[in-house]
Amino acid sequence: MWNLKRYGISLLGLLSLTCACSVGQEPPQTEALSWHTLNGEPPIIIAHRGASGYLPEHTLAAYALAIDMGADFIEPDLVITKDGELVVRHDRYLSDSTNVADHPQFADRKRVKVGHEGADWFVEDFTLAEIKTLRTKQVKAGRPTDFDGLYAIPTFDEVLELVTQRSEETGRRIGIYPETKQPAALEALGLSYDTALLDSLTKFGFDGDDDPVFIQSFEMENLRRLSQKTNIRLIYLFGQPLSLSLEEIARFADGIGPYKLLLIDDLGVPTGLVKEAHELDLPVHTWTFREDDVAPQFQGIAKDELIHFMDLGVDGLFSDFPDTAVKARGVSE
Repeated sequence: MWNLKRYGISLLGLLSLTCACSVGQEPPQTEALSWHTLNGEPPIIIAHRGASGYLPEHTLAAYALAIDMGADFIEPDLVITKDGELVVRHDRYLSDSTNVADHPQFADRKRVKVGHEGADWFVEDFTLAEIKTLRTKQVKAGRPTDFDGLYAIPTFDEVLELVTQRSEETGRRIGIYPETKQPAALEALGLSYDTALLDSLTKFGFDGDDDPVFIQSFEMENLRRLSQKTNIRLIYLFGQPLSLSLEEIARFADGIGPYKLLLIDDLGVPTGLVKEAHELDLPVHTWTFREDDVAPQFQGIAKDELIHFMDLGVDGLFSDFPDTAVKARGVSE
């Protein structure tokens, strides 16, 4: 059982957190003799929005906990402020994940925007200094709310600094897996999204195809653009059956990130997508695995679901509960 109270501290003290086990301890090692992944190695565990099953998502505390649980990569979703600073939120709007509604000085920022139902507050209408006055909260019903109001919204640079520090402390290089959130809309507002993203990654040494970094996006044109600007590996996300071929995807991306139920049918039988991707040398990173939202084929047993997909040969899995995913990897064959 993880002592979550150790993460309920001030942000000033967060970067000095010691590992919940012991500094430098390696994550549990798998005993599997072989894997059906593209490179024959165990699949990577990607902490989806950090250890978001336990703590408010996209906070330094959630990322730190995920690292301590043994995640190989952490995933920050990126949006950009009015003054051009990348911050981590799953959405451009703020009402669900922060206490912005409790700040009367921002009442006049609430507005209606194309693509969003109803009025809300949007990150791009705030400066970084204003964003830093907000505090985060749990977004999913049924998950702990004890830590609501404790954590600020971190910048992308703060996340990269945490990853760098924890890599040094643990002796294992922790990966970073940013997702570009609505980059086309933000670029249309005159915000240099791509530049900010690549500059930050380069500053912290994540700028080559050998570095533990992937950039993911649902926006095809964003990936096409980035493919001309960087050697970082790019992953095309999709949640519906593809309207283009894997061969076409391979022209602008280095791998695919399909929704997990696109990989199996209603009985759990593989659809063949993993095999087809591997034939084109495309890794498959699938999403999202949650203890409180298991696919119906697995009768609510999260470990069985994880092991099933690992046995399919997926190359990576996104999980809100990285500790569960790491343990499942340790027993999968």
